[in-house]
Amino acid sequence: MKVKVNNQTNVIIYCRVSTDEQRKGTSVEVQEERLREYCKRMGYNIIELPNFKEDESAKTFKKRPVMQSILKYIKSHKKEVDKLLFLRWNRFSRDLPQAANVVQDLRFMGVEPNAIEEEIDFNNSNWPTLLGIYIGQAQGDNLSRSKATKDGIYGTASQGKCYNKAPRGYKNKHRVDANGMVIEKYVEFSEEARSIRKAFEEFAKGTISADYARRRYCPQIAESTFMGMLRNPFYMGKIKVPEYNGKPSYLVDGVHEPLISEETFQKMQELLDGKKKGKPKLCKPTNPDLFLRKFLVCPICGHALTGATSRGNGGKYTYYNCCHNAKHIRKRAEEVNEGFAKYVGALKPKEEVLNLYEEVLKDLHGDSKREIQAEIDKLKKEVAAKQSQIEEVEDLLIMDKNHSDRYNRILERYEKEVSEFQTRISALELTKRGNIEPKLDYAILLINNIDKYIRDAPLETKIKLIGSIFEDKIEFDGEKYRTNSYNKVLDLIFQQTNELRGDKKEKGERFSSFSHSVPRAGVEPARVAPLVFETSASTDSAIWA
Repeated sequence: MKVKVNNQTNVIIYCRVSTDEQRKGTSVEVQEERLREYCKRMGYNIIELPNFKEDESAKTFKKRPVMQSILKYIKSHKKEVDKLLFLRWNRFSRDLPQAANVVQDLRFMGVEPNAIEEEIDFNNSNWPTLLGIYIGQAQGDNLSRSKATKDGIYGTASQGKCYNKAPRGYKNKHRVDANGMVIEKYVEFSEEARSIRKAFEEFAKGTISADYARRRYCPQIAESTFMGMLRNPFYMGKIKVPEYNGKPSYLVDGVHEPLISEETFQKMQELLDGKKKGKPKLCKPTNPDLFLRKFLVCPICGHALTGATSRGNGGKYTYYNCCHNAKHIRKRAEEVNEGFAKYVGALKPKEEVLNLYEEVLKDLHGDSKREIQAEIDKLKKEVAAKQSQIEEVEDLLIMDKNHSDRYNRILERYEKEVSEFQTRISALELTKRGNIEPKLDYAILLINNIDKYIRDAPLETKIKLIGSIFEDKIEFDGEKYRTNSYNKVLDLIFQQTNELRGDKKEKGERFSSFSHSVPRAGVEPARVAPLVFETSASTDSAIWA
């Protein structure tokens, strides 16, 4: 890097991409060439920074990484830089208030910013007027183009036409006349359309998850992109008309062929919003009298218990037996089921423990909702910033048709990021809207009547309930039930109940408080020592080990 030599003027040159400049034959490379020729002619010493070419066409200085690195260098090398040079003032900024502030900051640090083709004499008191003329004109041009872009987008969208790059499953096409002039633009299905349609239709049935549908039918599409596609009304033949002059956005019928029906699209939205439950995929029908065969294991060989119904004197009888060797254990199903209901009923916690857990969960849920809202607000700011970048690229796309492929790639990347943000916002909004109190009331009712649910609930409910309580299999020897692992939350509740009952506590010893047992949100809970619970199949007595 060159440093100041004698009394030479040290300068930093700055080039920035622009469609206007490229049209006038002054691309970034041409800007650099002219700046270097000017410095050579004036005898200036150029400080060769690692990067002085800006590829971002951002509206603000903060969004230009190269400009930020130049300003940082100037601040850390005071009195070593005399000038910051660029070709024209519109390369420096198209926003007059921002430009005026940065000019003042640079001059305060002893650096003169200037354009070699629109030079301003800062010793003249009229320099603010000239700055306003040069940058104000550029800002006016920018606003005019932006308005023309928005007008064009609104007009095209309101006619039901695709005004941007077609989404996955479609491709942009155009028709030309005899002179090669484009006379019509339209979209048609791409090679991916069939697989995307299949993925959408299968997901809408509610039998598989969105990600499973993606992996099965169109694995080439990223998960975040696919989630955004599920929300895009374009696929049901609609075009979203953006907000315009205070008018809210709305949907119109598109001129393109829909990929799926409106009914299928609405079913997908219901599934994504949680308003419609997916249909569970069931295995072969389970005998209602043998609902424990997925959970009980043989105490001798460790194999799962199965069962069957046999005929005998007086009618049909259902038995559980070891699937490996029926001689290991064989027991009447009605006795096993009733004994298990009593076993589970003995797990009921004390009322004061449940009340305490209910209050703590409500407090934690309130904290969680505030954290979720903060995250939603942050994501909305990200979306707004990205939408601003999209508008800038759309301006460039309209003004420079020669580089449309490049701008379309940038647009696709930005729109993908916006889709990801919006998907996360929707998920968080759904979480925030959830009311925990009805669920807590139901959960407490269920825990207090758990033995009744085991006896009387529908088969699927029994299986789900048992699976949510017991993490491991339950050993059954014909008389007693034994397990070493419960659901971690219930494990904590059972421990507090055990302490309140006073089991194995010395006289005068204080029980540990609830707050010592429950981990803070975001921290992995400490492993509570497993409880070994035994109960007889014929009695309600419980032994806590």
